[in-house]
Formats: sequence, C-alpha cells, structure tokens
Amino acid sequence: MAILDSDSPYKGSGQLTREQFLFYEMRTTARLLQEGLTDQEVVDQILLENLFQYPTEKTVKQTARACLSRLHALEDAGLIEAVATQDSYTAKQICLYAMMKQYRMIWDFMITVIGAKYQQQDYTFNRRDINAFCLRLQEQDDLVASWSGNTIQKIESVISRILIENEYINNGKSTQLNPVLICGTLEAALRVNGEDAALPAFNCFP
Repeated sequence: MAILDSDSPYKGSGQLTREQFLFYEMRTTARLLQEGLTDQEVVDQILLENLFQYPTEKTVKQTARACLSRLHALEDAGLIEAVATQDSYTAKQICLYAMMKQYRMIWDFMITVIGAKYQQQDYTFNRRDINAFCLRLQEQDDLVASWSGNTIQKIESVISRILIENEYINNGKSTQLNPVLICGTLEAALRVNGEDAALPAFNCFP
C-alpha cells in the first residue's frame, strides 16, 4: 500500500483541508516576491509585520510557504506579477490555476467536471457533482480511498468555496453553473506555455 500511495498523483491533496483558497495571502505573497525578496525573506517579512493576521507563528509559516509553492508552480513570472497587480477577478482566476498546477485533484475536477460541463453547455450543477467526483477518485486511487469520510467532506467544502470565490456558482446551494469568462492574461499565458488542456476549466476552448 505504501508503494501505491507514494505513486498516487493525489499525494498531498489532503492538505487542501488546511490550506483553502487563500486569495488575500496569495496576493500579499506575490507582491513581496515582486519587490525582489527571496522566499525566506518573504516568510520573514510576513511574520515580522503579521501580514496574514494569523494567531500563531506556525500557521503563518505554513501558509506563507503554501502560497510560495503555488506561485512557483505557475512557472511564469508574468502570472505571478498579475496576481500581485491586476484586478481581483484576474488575480483570483490565476490563483485558481495555481491550485490546479499544485494539486492534481483540483486540476482533474476543474477539467473533467467543470470543463466538461462547459464543453457540453450543461450548466446544471450542485454539491452532488463534487461528491460524485470524489467518489470516482476513491474507486480509482488507493490513496484517496484511504482518506476518512471527514477528510473527503472537508475537501468537497474547499472545492465548493473555490467555485464560489471564482464566481462559478453563487453559493453553496446553487443549482446553476455560471458561464465564467477567462481573463486575457491567463488565456494568453496558457496558450503560450502549451497548457491548452486547462482552457476548458475557464470556459475557453483550444
């Protein structure tokens, strides 16, 4: 089982229950990187100035490092700059893409569930779609199958909040998927970087 777990593409996804979407924190971290600070200097400044307003130093460090990891996962300085400087809608969309790059579970959900619905022009959506996705993963992957019901429920809640934050749905009880519009900055970067596979997640197609 340990070998199977180590080979799972979903390794690390369980920490989504702790990290959440973190838009404010991502924006703050990106701005510090834009100032030319190293990763360690970013963490130190966030701690020194209590920029996240978190109660414990441990939580601040964990969150700052999570934000740095997501931003670096973008592998695109222009996108990091956009998170720091552009409007909230654009920055949030890029932060979602960063989560997709960092966590295979978010990548698969956004493409195989959300992207597929946009391609089929099927705008029906509710919490059962998230539940069905997680159930399929449990059936296909031993690591995901080993997670507790509580962990799965928390991940489903994180996914729901991500969709709300990015205006895919209006609230947790929505039955309709909103037709989002991909921001030009992200679309251009995805096409230039050969990441066309991610376009359907943003209601855009190759």
